[in-house]
Formats: sequence, structure tokens, C-alpha cells
Amino acid sequence: MSQVTEQQIIAALRTVIEPGKQRDIVSLEIVSGLVVKDGNVGFVIEVDPAVGAKMEPLRKAAEKAVYDLPGVVSVTAVLTAQKSAGSAPAPDSQPAGRSSGATAAKPLVPGVRSIVAVASGKGGVGKSTTSANLALALSTLNLRVGVLDADIYGPSQPRMLGISGRPSSPDGKILTPLEGYGVKCMSMGFLVAEDTPMIWRGPMVTSALQQMLRDVAWGELDILVVDMPPGTGDAQLSMSQQVPLTGAVIVSTPQDIALLDARKGLNMFRKVDVPVLGIVENMSTFLCPNCGHETQIFSHGGARREAEKLGVDFLGELPLDIEIRETSDSGRPIVVSNPESAHAQTYVAIARQVWDKVSIRLNSSDRQAPKIVMQ
Repeated sequence: MSQVTEQQIIAALRTVIEPGKQRDIVSLEIVSGLVVKDGNVGFVIEVDPAVGAKMEPLRKAAEKAVYDLPGVVSVTAVLTAQKSAGSAPAPDSQPAGRSSGATAAKPLVPGVRSIVAVASGKGGVGKSTTSANLALALSTLNLRVGVLDADIYGPSQPRMLGISGRPSSPDGKILTPLEGYGVKCMSMGFLVAEDTPMIWRGPMVTSALQQMLRDVAWGELDILVVDMPPGTGDAQLSMSQQVPLTGAVIVSTPQDIALLDARKGLNMFRKVDVPVLGIVENMSTFLCPNCGHETQIFSHGGARREAEKLGVDFLGELPLDIEIRETSDSGRPIVVSNPESAHAQTYVAIARQVWDKVSIRLNSSDRQAPKIVMQ
């Protein structure tokens, strides 16, 4: 099969006419973020927010125009409405919630019983390693598990779960997730090369995350683990507000500066009424691989004390250990490569606590989607 080129895609998109202005979407310069990999195509269409709700046919027409090209396997067009100069702030730009005119949260992804976000206030604390091992530990409990790699700028899950290749799309619209060790996974890392930067604005990332959730055939899952991007920006706030998360797990290292950012992440979830299931302390101690000597490089016990201070559960601690790092880098996380090890058992113990808390919410008679708050 011949490989489709960017020039061919652009030419196809020139045939798609924006109905209001009667010009093609390329000459209007509303197409951006074009990504092409092994026949999988993704791009963003930016429209006026005043007519955004009426532009779904335009998005579908653009997808069809590209899908009809030889060599195209799948097409994902993301529709995003940018505010015009001088307009009022978009609802999701407000610090604590949506505007009074916002609609209620959308229902869960079909077939997915629960969604748990794994988050951190800052990068470099081992959140993705925790997400991968937590998902695999949950699967050892005979649960049907999926992983959404929501870190658009730095996707890690394909490498960590040892998954390569590209997702298929039987109809050119809905993607079939790939699997690693029995866990379903969707990531931007499947669609772009590892060294390709994603130069997208916040609204584009938000729209891409929504489509990666709802335009993917997840099937029947007991739990979907979301590896969130670090920080408390647009992606985190939109995910928290627009997807009825069952709960969130906060990952932090024990030193004060990391805990300060972890506290911000925790408070963000509380602002949108997403239950915080607990805190995990990563890199709790350093174990020398030669002599076994234990050194508290990043201090120790800070996350436990923070959990007590904030009134949330402390789920457990993991050391800064070379085996955890090596197995994650090689695509064989420690939960599957050395399941009897103490570290793997710690991940399983954390997974049991998380699932116990999720089960209580699933079985409660008053389970509700997150509330919409205004400040």
C-alpha cells in the first residue's frame, strides 16, 4: 500500500468548503496540527465558537475527504472552537468551574464502569510508571483494565507497556485500542514518532483527549486508568469537569517542593468534586543495587504526613529502585516481569485499595457525576 503524504491530505482538505464563508478550510487557515504516521491521520479544525455546535458536519466531511485517499488507514479530525479577540473567556478558562450556561457532565464512556485519574502536580515524580504498574496490578485482580495516556506532549505508555504498531479503525472513525499484557491502551504515542513534538494549544489537546475517550472502542472495562499530564492546566481541568471521574490518585515524591505541587493537584480535584482516593509516595528511598544500603535522597514520609494533614488515605510507598526503572524502560513493568518481588506486591496492594474504594462508589446508591461549581 502506498504511503499517503501531507501534500495529498492538504489537497483533499482543499475540497472541503466551510458553509458560512464559502471557502475551503485550508485557505481559511483553520486546519492545524496535521499528524501522519503509517496511514493514520490526525488534524485539528479551528472554528468560531459562535457556530461551533453546527460544525460537526464539516468535521465529518473533512474526515471523509481524507479517508478516501489511497493509503489512509484511519482519520481523526478534532473540532475545536477558539475564542475571538476581545471575547469573553471560555467557560473552561475559569479557575474553578464552568459558566452558568454549561451543560451537565457527559455520561461515562460506553462500557467503562469507572475512570480513575493518576495525577501529579509536577513532572518527574514517576506518575507514568505508577500508572502502568497500577493498571497491570489491577488486571491481576481479574479486572478488565484499560489505560488512556492523556499526556499528549510526552506520551509514555506505549513504551512502558511494550506496545508498538498503530491502532486500526474498521470504519475510519472509531479506533481499536492496542493491548499490552491484557491491558487495552490508547495513546498519542501510537500516532506520532517518539521524537515528534506536539505543538498544540490547550483547546486542541482538550478536544483530542475527548475524542481519544469517546472515539475509541474500549469495549467492556471495569476500570480505565488515565495517565494524566503533569500540572493543573487546561487538560486536567477539562478532563475533571467533562468526564465523570470515579476518583483520582495523586503521585508525589517526599520532598517539600514536590508535595507543594501535589497539594495543588489534589485541591484541583476537590474544586470539581472528584474524590481523591489517596496519595502514593514514589522514590521514597534509594536502595543501592550493590550493597542494599538505603538512602533517603528525596527525604522520606512526606507524602504520608501530607495525606494525614489533608485528610486523605496514604496508599503506599515505592523506592527509587533500578529494577523499577529498567523494567519500565524496557516495556516489561515490574508487576509482570517480577510479580513476586516486594515492589510488585506493593503495586498490587495499592491496586487493591484503589479498587476497594472504586467498588464502594460503584455500589453506592447515591453515586453521581462530579458537581459543577462556580466561584
